[in-house]
Amino acid sequence: MTRTPVLTFTDKGIYCPAGDFYIDPWRPVDRALITHGHADHARWGMGTYLATDIALPVMRHRLGDISAESIAYGEVRKIGDALVSFHPAGHVPGSAQIRVEVAGEVFVASGDYKVIDDGLSDPFEPVRCHHFITESTFGLPVFRWAPQSDIAAQINTWWAGCAAQGKTAFLGAYALGKAQRLMTMLDPNIGPILTHTAIEHTNRIMRDQGITLPDTVQADAELVHKDHPGAIVITPPSAMGSAWARKFGPQETAFASGWMAVRGIRRRRAGDRGFIISDHADWNGLLSAIKKTGAENIYVTHGYTDIFMRYLNENGWNAQVVPTQFEGESLDQSEDA
Repeated sequence: MTRTPVLTFTDKGIYCPAGDFYIDPWRPVDRALITHGHADHARWGMGTYLATDIALPVMRHRLGDISAESIAYGEVRKIGDALVSFHPAGHVPGSAQIRVEVAGEVFVASGDYKVIDDGLSDPFEPVRCHHFITESTFGLPVFRWAPQSDIAAQINTWWAGCAAQGKTAFLGAYALGKAQRLMTMLDPNIGPILTHTAIEHTNRIMRDQGITLPDTVQADAELVHKDHPGAIVITPPSAMGSAWARKFGPQETAFASGWMAVRGIRRRRAGDRGFIISDHADWNGLLSAIKKTGAENIYVTHGYTDIFMRYLNENGWNAQVVPTQFEGESLDQSEDA
């Protein structure tokens, strides 16, 4: 008798037959379990949503009037014949790996993750399993992140230099997670921290949840930039170079992304600087996470899938690529990414 798989990969998303739910589906389904609030994982149009109690407020802000329930990290919930629990992924606040157990067989769908503790998100928690679904956004050996303290020093030195020259520093980062992480790395003694409206909306939601963030000023249309000398502006990359940004006068621009490790990408962007920092695991982080799961079967999703799969197969795992519509980290993410 053929055993029904715990999770299957369909044209709608990752599906659990025993529980009749999908994980991060990209097409409308009746029941969706969501790893985190980025737009490629949390999409509009699902019948019901289940996400962590930390992730759900931002999801409601972005998706509008949705039918949704929250779940705490580590809480076990029975859905149909499946046991489900959410565990920290370390990607952004509220992000989760979703553990699914059916008849003793365990899958973990990790969503997006990073294994270093950024001081803002709940740190990544290795979850033992038989099958592990992993991203591979930065699944090449060239991607190895420096300590966060080193990147913080680089950014603050650049910002202080801009302030000394009478320039506004513009730092591009997506609105959920990366922007808030960067804020915690900034030295407020250099000057005020201004934020694009999309980012400030997310800040308010997080503060309402008790997440500690530095003081910021919303850089909306009414803001008089001359009243905030020496400022740094954190903005989604899509707003860089816009009419809104140009009103700040003399400025320098920088992007904060793992893609800044690639010289060609760094050159193609119009920014004056690039800082190598990502909310996704680097090469060592991916391998470390996979090893700690104890899983033999690895399913590789978005990123350098073929190369990463080949490495895993050559080093003792049973790995295969599975198609999804997840996007990983992009320098051109919109305000909702």
